[in-house]
Amino acid sequence: MQENTFTFENDADQPVFVYHWYPDDTMLPLRGVVQIAHGMAETAKRYARFAEALTASGFLVYAGDHRGHGLTAANQSGLGWPGKDGLNGMVRDMTKLRDIIHSKHPNLPLFLLGHSMGSFLTQKVMYAAPEHYTGFILSGTNGPRAFLGFGEGLSKLQMKLRGPSHPSVLMNAISFGSFNRQFRPVRTAFDWLSRDEAEVDKFIADPYCGFLCSTEFFQGLFGILRDIHRPDHVSQIPKDKPVYIFCGDHDPVGLSGVGVKRLVQLYEQLGIKDLELKLYPGGRHEMLNEINRDEVTNNVINWLERHVS
Repeated sequence: MQENTFTFENDADQPVFVYHWYPDDTMLPLRGVVQIAHGMAETAKRYARFAEALTASGFLVYAGDHRGHGLTAANQSGLGWPGKDGLNGMVRDMTKLRDIIHSKHPNLPLFLLGHSMGSFLTQKVMYAAPEHYTGFILSGTNGPRAFLGFGEGLSKLQMKLRGPSHPSVLMNAISFGSFNRQFRPVRTAFDWLSRDEAEVDKFIADPYCGFLCSTEFFQGLFGILRDIHRPDHVSQIPKDKPVYIFCGDHDPVGLSGVGVKRLVQLYEQLGIKDLELKLYPGGRHEMLNEINRDEVTNNVINWLERHVS
């Protein structure tokens, strides 16, 4: 696999850092393109291993660091603060990258894969800007939830009291404090990510992972989570674009499968014609970094291959 990187300017005059992975074999027929939207408090670089499997199967891969993440953040102190309207800005950056990809590869099918926070941003793209996408893949995701207004209101109050860039210990604890509960006794604060201890340790050791996000970030996140399941929004999702959802059935983000099934039920009621759910027994949040990651990766590639004709 070969790696190239580049940046593009977003509407906040920030350079968005992008990884582009492509096959070693220049004679390998190209089958499609996968654009990856990474999760909260991580970096797109973590998807290099997954990209290696995709490129070996003839897929090009593009993955950008979101605002306030990875090398898109101005510096280490900027991690976790995406700026004003940052979450919606992330969606705009994703669609701008989509347009760049489409201009480079207009004849290749393009799929958008979003993990965790990236899956919620992808759910917004599905109704707000689905153009040029052949299909969508959601990983570590969730469906409609209650009490989002409380979280949004509390983060707004804290933002007013502490400032928009303040790293929010309170909102982090409210959002993620219970995630390790079902895995007690735990070894680290991030055991909920994967059963593979080496993968958890790599996440903890990465200076671009596991940071606290700002009050403004949480305010925007709760707003996105509220918006993406509004009836007037989801009704705009194209019914003819395929959707593949894969999660672990012990993933606290998806309420151990309950919230994910709720999302599938919503999409079924909307009439999405090609919808597939894969729940992995015992799997936690990062199925691409789980102990059965080869199986998970192969299933994603098989789904892609079925949808590129």
